[in-house]
Amino acid sequence: MGRKPATKRRDEVKTGTAKAPAFAYRPLPGVADEMVDNTGAVRPVWQNFLSALTRMTEEGLTERFARADRYLRDAGVFYRAYGTAGVSERNWPISHIPVLIDEREWQALSEGLQQRADLLEEVIADVYGDSRLVSEGLLPPALIAANPEFLRPLVGVKPANGHYLHFLAFEVGRGPDGNWWVLADRAQAPSGAGFALETRVATTRAFSDIYAETKVHRLASFFGAFRDALLGGKRSGEGRVAVLTPGPANETYYEHAYIARYLGFMLLEGEDITVVNDQLMVRTVAGLRPISVLWRRLDASYADPLELNQHSHIGTPGLVEALRAQTVTIVNALGSGILETRALLAFMPTICRHLRGEELKLPSIATWWCGQKSEHEHVAENIEKMVIGPAYSRMPFFDDNGQSVLGSTLRSTARDSIADWLATEGQKLVGQEVVTLSTTPAWVNGKLTPRPMSLRVFAARTENGWQIMPGGFARIGSGDDVAAIAMQAGGSAADVWIVSDKPVEAHTLLPAEETFTRNMPGSLPSRAADNLFWLGRYIERAEGALRILRAWHGRFAEAADPNQPLLADVSAYLAAIDIDTKQAVPENLLRNIDSAVYSASNIRDRFSPDGWLALNDLAKTARRFKEGVKSGDDASHAMTILLRKLAGFAGLVHENMYRFTGWRFLSLGRYIERGLHMTRLLGHMSGPDAPDGALDMLLEIGDSVMTHRRRYNVNTARLTVTDLLALDPLNPRSILFQMNEIHREVEQLPNAYVNGQMSPFFREAMRLHSGLAVMTPEAMTVEVYQQLARELERLSDLLARTYLG
Repeated sequence: MGRKPATKRRDEVKTGTAKAPAFAYRPLPGVADEMVDNTGAVRPVWQNFLSALTRMTEEGLTERFARADRYLRDAGVFYRAYGTAGVSERNWPISHIPVLIDEREWQALSEGLQQRADLLEEVIADVYGDSRLVSEGLLPPALIAANPEFLRPLVGVKPANGHYLHFLAFEVGRGPDGNWWVLADRAQAPSGAGFALETRVATTRAFSDIYAETKVHRLASFFGAFRDALLGGKRSGEGRVAVLTPGPANETYYEHAYIARYLGFMLLEGEDITVVNDQLMVRTVAGLRPISVLWRRLDASYADPLELNQHSHIGTPGLVEALRAQTVTIVNALGSGILETRALLAFMPTICRHLRGEELKLPSIATWWCGQKSEHEHVAENIEKMVIGPAYSRMPFFDDNGQSVLGSTLRSTARDSIADWLATEGQKLVGQEVVTLSTTPAWVNGKLTPRPMSLRVFAARTENGWQIMPGGFARIGSGDDVAAIAMQAGGSAADVWIVSDKPVEAHTLLPAEETFTRNMPGSLPSRAADNLFWLGRYIERAEGALRILRAWHGRFAEAADPNQPLLADVSAYLAAIDIDTKQAVPENLLRNIDSAVYSASNIRDRFSPDGWLALNDLAKTARRFKEGVKSGDDASHAMTILLRKLAGFAGLVHENMYRFTGWRFLSLGRYIERGLHMTRLLGHMSGPDAPDGALDMLLEIGDSVMTHRRRYNVNTARLTVTDLLALDPLNPRSILFQMNEIHREVEQLPNAYVNGQMSPFFREAMRLHSGLAVMTPEAMTVEVYQQLARELERLSDLLARTYLG
């Protein structure tokens, strides 16, 4: 039985007077709550939302939440979790109830964060510049010199555009008194902005009607202003803006790909970039192209193995030298991670007064660096109210994987030795006041339940100064413990609505119609071309194996004898390419499909969500069949299902992918692999020693049975099968058809002609095409097929040397 609809009494949430929020919501005693004030009344900004919520049934809410979850699942939004069991991909953990904040309150919070962003810029400029904060006693030397985030090779290196910081994030929490605190600054490579966008989309799927009626500030203007600022930093017409990612293994790689696609920037890894004459260059299929602005999403120490972390395999040698030459702008500057040092929070109020002549508008969480006698004595005397943790940690205490110690949990014997510990190792330690974060409603077990919350708020440097994203996302605890807020510890993310009392402007990243231009896609990085090429090959390789296996199992279902000459012959052929017909769904087939998924995962910024879903669905179905399918008719049917799913993926790619350079490499991979597949099959199964039934099986594998009947008024014969599957230019399964397509695509590739002459790769493709085009069925011998297969493999190698190296 479903829950009864909400009663009329629950609808009676009146402005400023409602005492018992819907669903018997009870805030935690002594804790500030985002929805309910300290008198128990619903805050005005929440009243319309809550009123709408109370008119819904539990079933209706469940359906709404399912819409949000379905969107995130279909869009493939994930993050990577690291634990004792290894690394796993997890769906983005959304908390469906948004956090609502009044526009006026947000304005005050934004002003405080803008001031803080300017202050952080001044601090980092001093740390890597004149170092007056240290020399004048405002920062302890040990906090800088012993800090692993202090990168000495960057001292004295001034940014090309004069700014060290361009994109920041702040962990913000509300205390018991209702005021906001900064819990941590994020300057290294702040993550989450893309997840904030996706969380907004998912939440509006759940509450589209409420969102449309509520005057919520949009997020697009924030990203548009930042994109324009990055594009404005290009030093020449040829300079490019790119996002630098550590790669698919990173926990937030999805966001890197999403942001790059959303803003229209190239997504690069360290190996895509080289430094030539102090200029940062990206390797593309058209040659080296300059990069003017690089938004890095990897930690600075890994960015240049030549001058920073020599063990890094994801950086670019020479990057620091390019910075010295001021030929590239890095977002944020290398070395900015030092601003995240937890102990630095203790000195921010004094530094603000010294540098800016004003108080911090937004205070930091109370912090004491224990490298000073009075400070470590204060922490020891007030240990019950303290959290002790690493001074150089870049994480807030609830996000540092258990490195911090909560003073109130220590036994008396441990507390007695705290003073000695702080006195001897104080420079490495920091004490922070225990935070009691405010709570916000979360939907837990069918009811609204208060959960601790912190905000991640983003700031971008634009042409008009710092702009604060009107929202961000809230990190919601899985229980009452604030330590469970971290995503890795089971927390979730909620959208943040900044609500105005007047209509808000609808923004878009697209230009106005009167400024319309058709922008050609940028140069294709060689690594992306490589992944597209091999995606095409793996997909075609899987399809070829599926067609052979379906034909084999169909005949096995009739003969029930794997030693029958035709079945034994085909089994031997498959065994030579590591496919075992004793397995209904061979492991090698699954590896080819998984390899296709891996190749696609490396180019998520260039891959449509629909294509990604279709490919993952194919992989999951194949894995499921591995366990429950038996040889014979059952396996033949399973192969048919997989072929249909693969055809669906291929259709999505063929119909939807823009016909530019990336499409050509994907297509070339498919044409070369299909040509190899058919060449090897014909060489094995159309010779004079082929067993009975081989030619009919060839036609079935080549999906050409009906075409053969219509085109030839004779029974199946070697010459007719050869003509149709090898030399017919109109048959999309024939070898010549593949060569025609290869010739057409190669001619459109960059540098197909060099100084008016064909490139070596183009010339080789032309030679193969011409040689096959003049052949007759009688001339197609086993030796010819073997030679053609070798030449196709050489063509693939030549393509790799020409474009993918």
